[in-house]
Amino acid sequence: MTEAPSLSRPTIRRLSGHVIDLIAAGEVIERPAAALKELVENAIDSGATRIVVALRAGGTDRIDVTDNGCGMSPLELELAVERHCTSKLQDDHLVQIRTLGFRGEALPSIGASARLSITSRTPDSDTAWCIRVDGGVITPPQPASGPVGTRIVVTDLFFATPARRKFLKSARVESGHAESVMRRLALSAPHCAMRVLLDDKVLFDLPEQSPITRAASVLDTTPDTLIPLDEQRGAVRLSGFACGPARTRATGSGQFILVNNRPVTDPMLRTAIRVAYRPVIERGRFPVMALHLKVPLERLDVNVHPAKTELRFADEAEIRSLVIGGLGRALGHGSNGGGGIHASFGARPSIVYPPRPPEPQENFTPVQPSLPTGSEARSLLAAEPPQPTSRLGFAETDPGFAPAARAPQQPEALDPAFPLGAAIAQVFDTYILSLAPDGDLVLVDQHAAHERLTHERLREQYASGGTLRSQALLLPEVVDLPRREADALMARAGDLAKLGIDLESFGPGSVLLRSVPALLGAQDIQGLLKDVADELANDPDLDAASTGSFSHHLDAILARMACHGSIRAGRRLKPEEMDALLREMELTPRANTCSHGRPTWLKLTRRELERLFGRVK
Repeated sequence: MTEAPSLSRPTIRRLSGHVIDLIAAGEVIERPAAALKELVENAIDSGATRIVVALRAGGTDRIDVTDNGCGMSPLELELAVERHCTSKLQDDHLVQIRTLGFRGEALPSIGASARLSITSRTPDSDTAWCIRVDGGVITPPQPASGPVGTRIVVTDLFFATPARRKFLKSARVESGHAESVMRRLALSAPHCAMRVLLDDKVLFDLPEQSPITRAASVLDTTPDTLIPLDEQRGAVRLSGFACGPARTRATGSGQFILVNNRPVTDPMLRTAIRVAYRPVIERGRFPVMALHLKVPLERLDVNVHPAKTELRFADEAEIRSLVIGGLGRALGHGSNGGGGIHASFGARPSIVYPPRPPEPQENFTPVQPSLPTGSEARSLLAAEPPQPTSRLGFAETDPGFAPAARAPQQPEALDPAFPLGAAIAQVFDTYILSLAPDGDLVLVDQHAAHERLTHERLREQYASGGTLRSQALLLPEVVDLPRREADALMARAGDLAKLGIDLESFGPGSVLLRSVPALLGAQDIQGLLKDVADELANDPDLDAASTGSFSHHLDAILARMACHGSIRAGRRLKPEEMDALLREMELTPRANTCSHGRPTWLKLTRRELERLFGRVK
C-alpha cells in the first residue's frame, strides 16, 4: 500500500516590496493603453492646458507624455514613485474625490515593470529634476534641463514581467486601444489642447475647444449633426451630445461616457443607452454619442477597481431612468422643423437634427388649405385602401412614376410650417416624391413611414390604457406553427390578449386566432402571428416560471404588428393620402426612422443635384 506523501505545514511570510509592486502592476497596468491613461490623467490633474503624447509600437516600446502643468519638486518626485503616495487626497475619507487619479499606484506600478523616467520643473524653480526607476530600482533625482511642467518617458514596458509581455497583442491592436483612451480623455478635458503622435505620425491635434466642438472632433462628425442633451433630475444632471439614429457603428466604440469628468465604461450606463436607442436603430448597430453625468460625490463610489472605469451609484434606478428618458426625449420628435436625413450619394446618409420645434397647438390651422392637418391626416390614413385608378399623363407609358393629380406648387407658395412639403408624385408605387418649401426634393418610403406612425399609435394606446382595442374576426383562423412556437404563444396568451390578440389552443402545433388589434384591421393575420411566435420562441429566458420576458419583447412585438398593419409598398396612393402621410410624419415622435431603425425619408438638395449633373464640383 502506497503511503500518502507528507506535506510540510505552510508558513505565512511577508512578501518583498518588489513582489508587491509587481502584483499591483498587474492590476493597474494591464496593457500600454492602461499606462497611458494613468499618465495623461495625472497630467490633466496637474492643471495642464497642453499635453503632447508620442507612442511607438502602440506604447509597448515607448510612451512619452509631456505637459505644462504645475510640475514636481525633487522631494515630490521621490514620493511619486512610492506606492500609495498622492497629492489628490487631502483627507482620509474616500468620498469627495474630484480628481481623475487618487490611489497613488500608477507610477510605482509602471516603474516596477518598465523603465521609467520623470523630468519635472515647478514654476518657482530655476532648474528641472529627473528621477529614474528601472524594474523597481530607483535612481535619486538629479538636476536636468526642461521647461515648467512634467515629461514622463516609459520604455520597454513589461521587461521585468516577461510573462505579461507575451500576452500583449500586435502593435496595431495596442495602438487602437491607446487611441480610444486618448479620445476619451480628450473629451473629458476640452479646455486642454492635446496632440497625439503614433510612430511619428499625427493621430490628432486638438486645440482648446468648446464642449460641442471637442465632441464633434472626437466623434468624427460636424457640430450640426449632434443632438444636444441637458436633463436634470434632482441633483443629478445629464448633458452632452448624441448622434441621430442614422449614424451608428458595428461596435460600441463610438460611445463615450463621462461621470464627473471621468471617462468610464460602466455596463449599467451602456445598457441604458441601448434601451433608449432600441426603438430607432437597427438591431446589431450601436449609437454614437458623448454623454456627461454630474452626480453628487457622496452618491458615487469610484474606488471599485484599480482602473477606475467602473462605478457604483447610490441609486442605479434613478441614473438608468434619467439616461433612458433623456435620450428618448432627445430622439422622440417628428419630422417637423426641417430635420431629417440628407441624401449624400456615395456616403452613408446622416440625420441632421435642428433645434426641437415647439409643440403643435390643439387649434392649429394650416395656411395651405390643400395640405391636411394632423387629425385630417389620421382620418385619411385610417380609411379603406383606394381601388387602383388609371394613371395620369406620361405615367401610362412609365410604370414607375405616377404624378399627383394637381397643379404643381411653387416653393414660395408652400407653408414653411410643413417642412416635408407637398406630394408631387409617387415613384414605383412605393416612394412619395414631394417638394419642400425651400425647393429641395423629399423622397419618402411610404411603408417605412406609415410603419413608424402605426407603431407610435399602438405604443400610445397601450401606454394609456394598458390594453389595445381588439376586433373580433368573423371567422376565427387556424394558424399552424412549429410546436415550439405554438407553445410559446400559448404561454403568453394572457399578455397577448392585452395587445388585442385573442388565442386558443387548437391541438398540437396549432392555435385558433379569434381577434386582432383594431388599429391593424385584417391585414396579413397569419404573417403577423408567425412573426410574434418567432419573437417569443427565440427568447432563451422564456419558460413557465418567467414573468418578465414578455415585457422585454413588448416593443419588438408592437413593431411587428405595426409592420403588418401599415401601407404596403406597391399600393397606389391618392394625392391627399400622400400629403396626409407627410403631415402626420411631422407630428409623430421618432418619425425619421422606421421601427427597424431604417430611414423613412431622404432630402435631395439643389446642390446635390447640380453635383450629380456636373454643374458644381
